[in-house]
Amino acid sequence: MKVLLINGSPRAKGCTYTALCEIARELEKDNIETEIFHVGSKPIRGCMACGGCSKNDSSKCVFDDDTVNIALEKAKEADGFIFGSPVHYAAASGQITSFLDRFFYAGSGFQYKPGAAIVSCRRGGATAAFEQLNKYFTIANMPIVSSQYWNMVHGNTPEEVQQDLEGMQIMRTLGKNMSWLLKCIEAGKNAGVPLPEKEPRLVTNFIR
Repeated sequence: MKVLLINGSPRAKGCTYTALCEIARELEKDNIETEIFHVGSKPIRGCMACGGCSKNDSSKCVFDDDTVNIALEKAKEADGFIFGSPVHYAAASGQITSFLDRFFYAGSGFQYKPGAAIVSCRRGGATAAFEQLNKYFTIANMPIVSSQYWNMVHGNTPEEVQQDLEGMQIMRTLGKNMSWLLKCIEAGKNAGVPLPEKEPRLVTNFIR
């Protein structure tokens, strides 16, 4: 089993990375493979809703000049996902927002794979950013993995984040909970428990 952890901070080894590393260590203790993927510090295009990704059914975005398609390839081998972001103006970073809009719009195969979000902030705005990130899971049939408190750490540097003892414990608990849920899903598959039966997709437009 493998969990792909996406670092949505422009800083490759900053506060968000510190929190993700704490989760990864807990997963690896439980023999879950991990990979931390950095979205990068270069600009990431926003989704234009062109529909090009669905026309060729490739699960690939038509824009191929940033890290989105690289991550989509890695996602095919992942059994679970954790997305991390710093808090910018009480919201997720611009990088991870543009990244996830295209990642979920162009990608496929996320259904019934557990997902979790974590945020890192100096002081405030964490719950708003956390709520924003969780909405990607709730539109994609993904079970959300929780912890003992909202998944956030506080600090202005990696060293300060490490001093947030409660925050780091929350990250470890999240790792344990992700591992437990992945193993429960695997046990269900081995026991012959089928996935939920899907109805044909209905779309209702209120203006006719």
